[in-house]
Amino acid sequence: MNFQLTEDQQTFQDSVRKFAERHLLADRQARAHAVEYPWDVAKLMAQNGLLGITIAEKDGGQGGSLMDAVLAIETIASVCPRSADVVQAGSFGPIRVFAEYSTPMQKERYLSKILRGEAVISVGMSEPEAGSAVTDLTTSATPDAMQPGGYRINGSKVFSTHAPYADVLLVYVRFGPGVGGIGSVLIDTKQDGVRFGKHSSFMSGEEWAQIYFEDVYVPPEMVVLKEGGFKKQIAGFNVERLGNTARSLALGRYAYEEARQWAMQRKQFGRLLCEFQGLQWKFTDMKMKLDAGQLLLYRAASNADSGFPSPDETSIAKAFCNQAGFDIANESIQVMGGLGYSQESLVEYCMRRCRGWMIAGGSIEILKNRIAEGVFERSFSQRPERK
Repeated sequence: MNFQLTEDQQTFQDSVRKFAERHLLADRQARAHAVEYPWDVAKLMAQNGLLGITIAEKDGGQGGSLMDAVLAIETIASVCPRSADVVQAGSFGPIRVFAEYSTPMQKERYLSKILRGEAVISVGMSEPEAGSAVTDLTTSATPDAMQPGGYRINGSKVFSTHAPYADVLLVYVRFGPGVGGIGSVLIDTKQDGVRFGKHSSFMSGEEWAQIYFEDVYVPPEMVVLKEGGFKKQIAGFNVERLGNTARSLALGRYAYEEARQWAMQRKQFGRLLCEFQGLQWKFTDMKMKLDAGQLLLYRAASNADSGFPSPDETSIAKAFCNQAGFDIANESIQVMGGLGYSQESLVEYCMRRCRGWMIAGGSIEILKNRIAEGVFERSFSQRPERK
């Protein structure tokens, strides 16, 4: 069992670091606090082979592994935390499900533009009454009586990452009753009947808006997965969780490194902060969490490279790294005091972002439920018993 990166992985990591230091270091502060999507970074990454890392070469991607994409996120985040989101959007999120199941026509229309860094795809999954209980979604796909094969979409979605500036939405819809009735369609954000509500901000500074679908027409060629597609979609969602996991740990590590450098330079009571045992123990705890989290993340990613990741391994990695990333960033703020709490440092930014990932992509509580099912080798319904 080898815990070292291969020579190719080390070479790739070194090249990504050089790219990040050359192109992303100078503006990392402003980029972190900007609401807009960093299109300039997306186009640069496209030109340097850092978009579509996990997408097959035949589809215009790099044909790399999930481990390659994890390494890219970690390395980019070590220089510019905000830019790690671009790697996530281009290799892990709905783009992976889209590339796996979309038709050649759908890929030609949208995928090539996304891989050039000129567009992003957003997933419409959560609803006002269907968050963790995603199978309770009610957004409906009803056959259009006038246009055979087409559907009319009615419903709404919330908390869709990138939706305010996305070109296209991968929307989970209900074709029929039950889990088996759930599938997905592609909807252009500028299409008739698509309406965005008031823009709101998360604690991280990212914006979101409720999306309303009012009798939106979807032609047959824009259907991705019909009835029975939910299990395929949710298996692909495990890939997005890996990107979430990698960013949580990477931003925790960024905060740790900032606080570590501070502790070796800052003096109080005539001594360096690193000489106080209370702070030494904080850093010891942080280091143990970083090492443990990285092993769990690498296990989930490396074992998944022959297909979609194991739900158990992904859940364990995400639940641990989400909590670890937040705890480490939070402790780093405490070490750095006023500066850590200030926007002059990106440590507070890392803490805010990590807090959101404890909810997004499967909350820690839901993941623990999933892990418990593996422990006891049985399912535990969270719904009340029917009388």
